[in-house]
Amino acid sequence: MKAILTLSVLSVAAMLAAADAWKLPSDQPKFRPGAGAELATANCLLCHSADYVSTQPPLERAAWLATVNKMREKYGAPLLTNQVERIADYLANTYGKKAR
Repeated sequence: MKAILTLSVLSVAAMLAAADAWKLPSDQPKFRPGAGAELATANCLLCHSADYVSTQPPLERAAWLATVNKMREKYGAPLLTNQVERIADYLANTYGKKAR
């Protein structure tokens, strides 16, 4: 019994050491600079990369607003109601039709 306990403790310690050594690459894509980039970074990157946004077709603001609302309502993005418009503005201004 003591051997099993010792082996279990050593296994857990090895897993914790391995988990601590594992890190995401530091050169992850970032959102383009602009008013609202920090808000998008804090909320959108929880679920997907900035590349996901940059590879979308250039959308009008209404389409970005619908997309942000869908992420909040259907997929559970943790956005406050007052953040939706600000993120839609950022996406439209930075990744929208007028930005290209």
